[in-house]
Amino acid sequence: MPLKILATNRKASFQYHLEERFEAGIALLGSEAKSCREGRASLGEGYVHLRNDEAFLAGVHISPFSKAAAWVPDPVRERRLLLHKSEIRKLTGRVTQRGYTVVPTKLYLDAKGRIKVEIALAKGKRMTDKRERIKKRIHDREAAAAMKRHRR
Repeated sequence: MPLKILATNRKASFQYHLEERFEAGIALLGSEAKSCREGRASLGEGYVHLRNDEAFLAGVHISPFSKAAAWVPDPVRERRLLLHKSEIRKLTGRVTQRGYTVVPTKLYLDAKGRIKVEIALAKGKRMTDKRERIKKRIHDREAAAAMKRHRR
């Protein structure tokens, strides 16, 4: 259960059908961890890259820590995800066989103060699905407004 959510990927649920979720640790450098705790991370363009029975988080931007020393790591470098071997194999099998992808959905602190990433096995939505969701959202908003006017 997340203690404090540091960053979310709001685009993920709009662009993909999120099916199965996993909790993964993330290998960060000290200044990156401090920067994440300040909430200076962005998951918007992130994805998970699987190779050689390892999982890597790519495309995630973690801004440099303001009080860091002279050496600052690349803000968008690949970072290793800490998952069980069976979870990595399961993800690899699903991604290669069925056209799925793996996207990060949340970056948060757990109860012990460690930074974790929630990743989800996702299947891309079609444009018609996205349009239907937008229409439903507009319809629900209009219905709520009508109910509010009716109560007055």
